[in-house]
Amino acid sequence: MRRFALLLLAALAACAKPAPAPEVLQTEAAAAAPAIPADAPVILAFGDSLYAGYRLAPGEGYPPRLEAALNASGVKARVVNAGVSGDTTAAARERLAFTLDNQKVKPALVLVGLGGNDMLRGLPPAETRANLEAILTELDKRHIPAMLTGMLAAPNMGKDYVSAFNPIYPALAARHKAPLVPFFLQAVIGNDALLLDDHIHPTAEGVNRIVAATKDDVAKALKAATAR
Repeated sequence: MRRFALLLLAALAACAKPAPAPEVLQTEAAAAAPAIPADAPVILAFGDSLYAGYRLAPGEGYPPRLEAALNASGVKARVVNAGVSGDTTAAARERLAFTLDNQKVKPALVLVGLGGNDMLRGLPPAETRANLEAILTELDKRHIPAMLTGMLAAPNMGKDYVSAFNPIYPALAARHKAPLVPFFLQAVIGNDALLLDDHIHPTAEGVNRIVAATKDDVAKALKAATAR
């Protein structure tokens, strides 16, 4: 499985556009953020290990670093981590209602970051699409805006797989009028200094890079969601 993952990530690095390195590695999130108001809108980060903070210390994963970065830039928000390592879209679909029903505060926005494990396991793209469709439809029914953070299939999965998998995210984003980050790992892919030794998950600094690359898009989506 490790060798398979290495091949996938190497292929992804070859096809992804290189992300520009920021002039300062430390993001705004590293600065002391102001206190978060009790009535700050809630962003629910619903995804897999890329949200869960796999092998990172508390506070180093994407949700807490995103929360810090947003608040440091003047965007008040509380980000709740609902990431589960190893989740496929099917597993996430099964736990969505339970997760939403047990939130203390109804989320103003849900970030949906799933599909990487489907791709690594070679699961049929049609199943991935159907599960993500069901997740977004449930959010629509509950009148909770969503934002997708997408994934790309590695070229060595085969042309047919890639052509079926890659359009899933833009198609669903358009169908559900959800903002889209086309490739969540764009800022770190192919840079071993920003990845753990599994060559898949970001280090703490890698998370900072991803936050820097996505923060403005999330802030824009949150603004639109709270203006409804």
